[in-house]
Amino acid sequence: MRMVSTSPIETPVTRVASVDGLELAVEVRHPSGSPTLLFAHGFGQTRGAWRGASTALAEQGYRCVTFDARGHGESGRVAGGDYHMEQFVGDLRLLAHAELRKPILVGASMGGLLGLMLAGEIDPHSFRALVMVDITPRWETAGVERILAFMQAHPDGFASYAEAAEEIARYLPHRAERKSEDQLRPLLREGSDGRLRWHWDPALLGGQLIQESERYQPRLMAAAAKVRVPVLLLSGGRSDVVSRETVDEFLQLVPHAEHVELPRATHMVAGDANDVFTREIARFVGKLSNVDRGDAVAV
Repeated sequence: MRMVSTSPIETPVTRVASVDGLELAVEVRHPSGSPTLLFAHGFGQTRGAWRGASTALAEQGYRCVTFDARGHGESGRVAGGDYHMEQFVGDLRLLAHAELRKPILVGASMGGLLGLMLAGEIDPHSFRALVMVDITPRWETAGVERILAFMQAHPDGFASYAEAAEEIARYLPHRAERKSEDQLRPLLREGSDGRLRWHWDPALLGGQLIQESERYQPRLMAAAAKVRVPVLLLSGGRSDVVSRETVDEFLQLVPHAEHVELPRATHMVAGDANDVFTREIARFVGKLSNVDRGDAVAV
């Protein structure tokens, strides 16, 4: 199931069948690059959230794999809307083991938690290292509720791309640039009624995955304590999803982890501070490479 393309940076979307047959939309930049970075986006996002970072890192020589989680973007939806965490973990494990080289996971929010569950509990050999992007095993409820409120706000969709852009601007007031129609097109689907609705399956918002998410916290904390691969936690200084308290708690659970705060970033770290974000990833991965060569570098 190796994914290959002749283009050094841009590649066509590849359809990969998950264990239960549902198809995942996968994209690879710099197929011959090394090492491999496997990007897992947050709840309600798509692989497009990584476009800036994956393009920049591919240009630096990394193989960058991005994908839409099930129920998101161009990936398939679960019949009956019965989503649960084990499905998402299984998809991530499948993609990790599809790589010839053990990948480094870059996981934002939900994607980071899935990686934590894999590395600490289910399959410790899935990843070479973890980059956790503004997420900890215990999170701030108010920040998550704000995300869900945005996702639930317009079940009937929008009459135009301009209306959708206005809604995003209200949600992310710190960003001066409005989303263009070209930028919004992958995030919206036109229904038979002509209305534009967000790309995610609405069933995601009313199912077990969200309703019971906080009950996973003890399990995630136990998994974090068992992680033995190198870990980098990148947090946003203006995030309302992680806090000084949840970061300190995480660092106690994973004492070998490195933490870097990006002061101007919110929970949307890659979108708010992409240059610094990609620089920190390259620095961290460079340290891993030095260790692999036997250099005396502490990780």
